[in-house]
Amino acid sequence: MSTQLPLAFKAGTDHRFIDFLGQDPVRQAFEQAAEGKAAHHIFLVGAQGAGKTHLLRASAGHALALGQAAVYVPLTRASGMLAEVLDGLSGLALVCLDDVQALAGNRDAEEALFHFYNRAGAEGMRLLFTATAMPAQLGIGLPDLVSRLEQGLRLHAEVLDEYGKRRVLQRRAAGRGLQMDEAVLDYLFTRVSRDLHTLSQLLDRLDHASLAAQRRLTVPFIKSVLHTEG
Repeated sequence: MSTQLPLAFKAGTDHRFIDFLGQDPVRQAFEQAAEGKAAHHIFLVGAQGAGKTHLLRASAGHALALGQAAVYVPLTRASGMLAEVLDGLSGLALVCLDDVQALAGNRDAEEALFHFYNRAGAEGMRLLFTATAMPAQLGIGLPDLVSRLEQGLRLHAEVLDEYGKRRVLQRRAAGRGLQMDEAVLDYLFTRVSRDLHTLSQLLDRLDHASLAAQRRLTVPFIKSVLHTEG
């Protein structure tokens, strides 16, 4: 039974390098890796909301747009069947593995990633990892895996401040043909959430509702959507 397809990355307009407003050196490193200009793997560390998943998805999408075989794998969903998932990833140019900390303490998953890392090196795959801490601080029980993960370029992503999150949300809305003014942003950041992941999911719902109702994004319209869904 194949376990690759449910986890396959699908490119979308919400995950582009241009929308990442964090540190330029971090974005540039991922963009170069996606383009095949970096032979090493990258291990990116950061807290929730730092844009780690966004960078991985943008990398996979960019590689796909360039005609390279790439995939995004969320390890929080795949840890229980990781060996099967990784066995289906031969022949790819780029593999993006999100949330390595999800494997810590799972011996089978740790060994599966260790063997995949070795195979990826032999096949010339480029690997991008994200986690909440550096390899040695994740509680991984397999020393050889920690050693492998520490061999590549290690970077740290900072969490965006509110101004940065506002600009990201505006860009993502504009990419869908939606205008999001400061009054709307004020409402969302004070009444809904300041978490960019939650706000991005809400933008998906607002986009569909706006298209269905042929309405622009205003505070009263957003209130009506949230009231209806509630």
